[in-house]
Amino acid sequence: MNRTHNAVFAVAHALHQMKNCVPGKGPFKNGSCADIYNHRPWQLLHYIRNIDFNNTAGKRIYFDENGDVPQSVEILNWQLFPNGSNQYVSIGSFDFGSLNGEGLSIQLNKILWNGGHSQVPSSVCSDPCPKGYRRAAIQGQKICCFDCLPCSEGEILNPNDDSKCLKCPEDKWPDSRKEECLPKPIQFLSYEETLGSVLACISVLFCLLTFSVFCLFIIKRNTPIVKANNRDLSYLLLISLMFGFMCSLAFIGRPNRIMCMIRQVMFAVIFSLCVSTILAKTITVVMIFRATNPDSKLKKLVGLRIPIYIVPVCTMVQIILCIVWLTTDAPFAEFNMAAEIGIIVIECNEGSRVLFVSVLGYMGLLASVSLFVAFLARKLPDTFNETKFITFSMLVFASVWVTFIPAYLSTKGKQTVAVEIFAILSSSAGCLFCIFSPKCYIILLHPEMNSRQYITGRNARNQGIQ
Repeated sequence: MNRTHNAVFAVAHALHQMKNCVPGKGPFKNGSCADIYNHRPWQLLHYIRNIDFNNTAGKRIYFDENGDVPQSVEILNWQLFPNGSNQYVSIGSFDFGSLNGEGLSIQLNKILWNGGHSQVPSSVCSDPCPKGYRRAAIQGQKICCFDCLPCSEGEILNPNDDSKCLKCPEDKWPDSRKEECLPKPIQFLSYEETLGSVLACISVLFCLLTFSVFCLFIIKRNTPIVKANNRDLSYLLLISLMFGFMCSLAFIGRPNRIMCMIRQVMFAVIFSLCVSTILAKTITVVMIFRATNPDSKLKKLVGLRIPIYIVPVCTMVQIILCIVWLTTDAPFAEFNMAAEIGIIVIECNEGSRVLFVSVLGYMGLLASVSLFVAFLARKLPDTFNETKFITFSMLVFASVWVTFIPAYLSTKGKQTVAVEIFAILSSSAGCLFCIFSPKCYIILLHPEMNSRQYITGRNARNQGIQ
């Protein structure tokens, strides 16, 4: 009824303005006016769109630029009570004529939602997905219904489309919330961490222990226990063991191209020198003992000092292999991004696998020959029983490097380098203790046994028993 009243008044005001139009000042062509008794509909519409008056209730009536009547509406809430009654309750209003949305007024405390609850119900099918999860549409359901699936490993949520995940670049990894790709941390065995510092300390301690044995042999160089089985070869073996312990330090620290080449070549040459020295010592014992037999043909070879040439020849072969390795396909540092999840491991790539295996295989061949010769000479008289200790040292050496292979292949990252250092230290320590600890025991604790008379007498007793 109120709208009809306003409509009649709007038409009346439009006709009144049309009647009061002054010719020459009208709104139409050449200032003409419309004939109130014979006008066109569009002429009346012109006046209706431009009315502006207050109705009998004092409310302003006008049309906006779109031809709409700005009005105010009352917002009602239909409320159902537990006793079965219901009623409409005014909870606010909206004035279309207000600017900047200020015409909306709602009293939230008066709203009663379905079920008699005053709290606003959740109007969603599925809750928003947490960080790091993407939306996955449920087949046969509306778009607002979805499952939340975690982004796969190495992926973050697409910031422009929460239904997709983006894979991080190879050198980056998602943060804990899978919102951003962060640079992967770089890992290598360093001196600053506990493992690296412990291995370095062990290496230095063993080197100092070997140097102490070397000094002891220098001081006691004229005693029978030191002169037995070639004193010079014992010196050379101790020196090579010292360098063997120290070369493990080259495996600690950030790898680069130079260090990768140095540490592998140093390790190969030093251990070849060490094993070839042990081989020369073993052959020396065998030749000297066999030459004591009147019918032996080795008497002529003893004077040639053939074992002395074994060390440079065997070591030179390894040096040649290393030179070929370095000139054809040398080791180099590389960033391994697949070794460990979320970490970049800086490690040494061995370059040519064939030459790397050849270098290791040559060391294994020298160790096998030394073990074989020492094993054959294990029944020599006690005066020359160093072959027994050489046999034990080569058994330790072989055991360490045989167990090293599966351990090396089953570890990743910096643990691989730690396993290799442990193998170097263990095999070197085995040679040091098995070969030199019996001699140090006699020199330090039983000096009475370190005499020509004792050794000669023991040798005579052993030959008498035989």
